[in-house]
Amino acid sequence: MSNLRQLFLQHVAQTSETPLMLEITSAEGMYLYDPEGKAYLDLIAGIGVSSLGHRHPAVVQAAKDQLDKYLHTIVYGEFVLAPQIQLAQLMAEHLPEPLDSVYFVNSGTEATEGAMKLAKRYTGRPKIVAARYAYHGSSQGAASLMWPTDFTQAYHPLLPGIEHIEFNEEEDLDKIDRHTAAVIVETVQAEWGIRRPTDTYLLRLKERCEDVGALLILDEIQAGYGRTGTLWAFQQYGIVPDILLLAKGMGGGMPIGAFVASRELMQVLSHNPILGHITTFGGHPVSCAAALATLQTLLSTDLIDQVKAKEQLFRELLDHPKIVDKRSAGLWMAVELPDFDFVQGVIRHCLANGLVTDWFLFNSHSLRIAPPLIINENQVKEACRIIIDGIERQK
Repeated sequence: MSNLRQLFLQHVAQTSETPLMLEITSAEGMYLYDPEGKAYLDLIAGIGVSSLGHRHPAVVQAAKDQLDKYLHTIVYGEFVLAPQIQLAQLMAEHLPEPLDSVYFVNSGTEATEGAMKLAKRYTGRPKIVAARYAYHGSSQGAASLMWPTDFTQAYHPLLPGIEHIEFNEEEDLDKIDRHTAAVIVETVQAEWGIRRPTDTYLLRLKERCEDVGALLILDEIQAGYGRTGTLWAFQQYGIVPDILLLAKGMGGGMPIGAFVASRELMQVLSHNPILGHITTFGGHPVSCAAALATLQTLLSTDLIDQVKAKEQLFRELLDHPKIVDKRSAGLWMAVELPDFDFVQGVIRHCLANGLVTDWFLFNSHSLRIAPPLIINENQVKEACRIIIDGIERQK
């Protein structure tokens, strides 16, 4: 074991007893590289983050340019900073009305926390409804939304006033009532293994929220920024949320998140009391510059237009009798296999053969595929060849 790996285990706090322990010395485009120069094709984009691949030239240049101007100046929301303003303006231009006010944070978890506070403040109501098998973050507020409680029970009690519904079950919508401040769902359920809404579910959900005066929060922390084949996943379902959550692919590899609402909603955080929501590093100028370059690149290229064809190629090539099911939403796929041990065997085979993949928090028997949007046809074929070989080798 290298000295660096030993120090990693000794001094870097661990999140599991079995970390992958892949040592990375550089990254470029679709590939990560270890100390021996071995290339690893990244099939999960750092869990949905590196949507333009690693070190995209436009993102790197934007970050470098901003480094030459200024870094942190003061807590978010006090100074007029061009990277924040330019990014917020471009986002608003490509979001439907009334989503025109952006609050920048550092991560998806923080976006969830801000949205929960905004919903309670605006409505004056105590209850929040969330979907089972959804993941919105790991801080205490966001973790309170999680069901089942396998990952949270050790930290109870968490927030009160949380009620759960079954995603895609319209009969459950009666649980949303006039005590409900907001309903928060993922536009596409991620950690349950890529579960898309039915044709009518989000429409009925939005209608129920409007009927009782609750806000609809859509979590596109993983689904946004072209992952599903449109810039925002909700564009495919004929609705507009009251609050939109974004992060992961937003920054092109830099840490940033946001919750977006109308100015009418957002302004309630500015009074009674003032400083209703604050963050020191949210909207960091370098992260905003990188995020601006990321969005500009997605808007000026045909990468999003290519998503559906690449999705179809994955679906065609990942064909094997041991594959139980394939669920996808653009360049985002769950390949269901017989059981957890089978999935882990395939993941180990892939890693040994230069391919990085993973599983899902609430669906441990499915293989996660969510590559950078820049993946090309030959790389799709190579990834699928390695996966099929890994499946073939499992007993």
